[in-house]
Amino acid sequence: MNVVTAPALNDFIKAYDVRGLVPDQLSPRVARELGAAFAQVVVRPEGANAIVVGHDMRPSSPELSRAFADGAAAYGVDVTLIGLCSTDGLYFASGALDLPGAMFTASHNPAQYNGIKLCRAGVRPVSLETGLAEIRDLAQWALDRGQGVPFDGPAGSVTEREMLREYAEFLRGLVDLSGGRPLKVVVDAGNGMGGHTVPAVLGTDAGLAQLPLDIVPLYFELDGTFPNHEANPLEPANLVDLQQAVVEHGADIGLAFDGDADRCFVIDERGQPVTPSAVTALVAEREIAKEVARGAAAADVKVVANLISSRAVGEVIAENGAQPVRTRVGHSFIKAQMAEHDAVFGGEHSAHYYFRDFWFADTGMLAAMHVLAALGERDAPLSQLVAAYARYEASGEINSTVSDAAAATGRVRTWVASQGEFTEDALDGVTFVHEGAGESDPMWWLNLRASNTEPLLRLNVEAADTATMERVRDAALAAVREGEAQ
Repeated sequence: MNVVTAPALNDFIKAYDVRGLVPDQLSPRVARELGAAFAQVVVRPEGANAIVVGHDMRPSSPELSRAFADGAAAYGVDVTLIGLCSTDGLYFASGALDLPGAMFTASHNPAQYNGIKLCRAGVRPVSLETGLAEIRDLAQWALDRGQGVPFDGPAGSVTEREMLREYAEFLRGLVDLSGGRPLKVVVDAGNGMGGHTVPAVLGTDAGLAQLPLDIVPLYFELDGTFPNHEANPLEPANLVDLQQAVVEHGADIGLAFDGDADRCFVIDERGQPVTPSAVTALVAEREIAKEVARGAAAADVKVVANLISSRAVGEVIAENGAQPVRTRVGHSFIKAQMAEHDAVFGGEHSAHYYFRDFWFADTGMLAAMHVLAALGERDAPLSQLVAAYARYEASGEINSTVSDAAAATGRVRTWVASQGEFTEDALDGVTFVHEGAGESDPMWWLNLRASNTEPLLRLNVEAADTATMERVRDAALAAVREGEAQ
């Protein structure tokens, strides 16, 4: 008898999602048991009797998503398959239908990977602390035994439904792009799901009206092998094609989406990247104004940003009369703070943007639409528009391998103390702030955070000018790496 050894789910089910090699880790068999466990742990106990499932363009995604659906249906759960969609398209379906959801994607990971992002009805997250560990353990038990918990009720149905037009209509209802000046927009979809959603939302593929946008497509062909470049715009090398195309076409703006199109990066008309912090500040200003127009007092409006976003973000929020909320790095923390404070908007340095009008979930497309709307309302180029939000110089995140994070942090603290007065907080790692005293003593701050999974210490520095940023960055790195082999 051939015995099929079950993979160790703990190896590829992480804090917030599933992300594994196909088929060695994530196979149809594993997907089926995860679907069954999702039905037993989250769906049925919370009173739901149906879920929605979507998938990206990876070759393995259709089979895996169908196996997951069959597993859930075996435990009496009706499944709606919405087929190809972006991650925020699945979030839209979960929110609009008020159903738990599962999205099959490995975002920007290479083709041999796939994964699952799970959510409760209304796009409420599922993490290891809120059900994913129980799903993992139940699925592992079933895989090891060769069968799951018996279910004596009727099986659920599995049906298909197209929701791309509804998704596009919903987003257009949140940001009106019809009245702006004509814009030429280069979009790099990286062969990911942006090639599916951009023509529907910003174009006419879903049967919606033409917008004053001339879209120049780059790599819109859906191809989960990513033949042109990795679909991860966070890496500068993956923006080069877009930057060149913006300049060559004389475009007003460039947009780059990651593989599952939930993140969006922006390039100005000169081919220069616009920082996610500047995008956060711009969108925050618009969302605050929209909330005030609805009748809210500005002082009651809250916007969330993580603590390594630019200081300019909090300043812009406060200048518009609203309240900035500072949070730890990580989407689970920002989502929790968004819900706790009923925040209208939230932004991260990694180009995830969260909207209360989108069930507190992240959507790169909606953030891109805000930037397009802001640009379309003015005659000025994008570089001039975002200059008001680019007030400081940042190092970006720099990782160092360390044997003792606490000792390395202590060495940095000693150096900071030698630089004059400073404040310190421990919201996420440690942040040191030197307010300075004008041109002769510029402002700077730095944050050190230890990785939860690797022996790494992450450094972020921001300062009033480039020279100060580089001085502080280099001194902090020297202290972190003292005696360490890099």
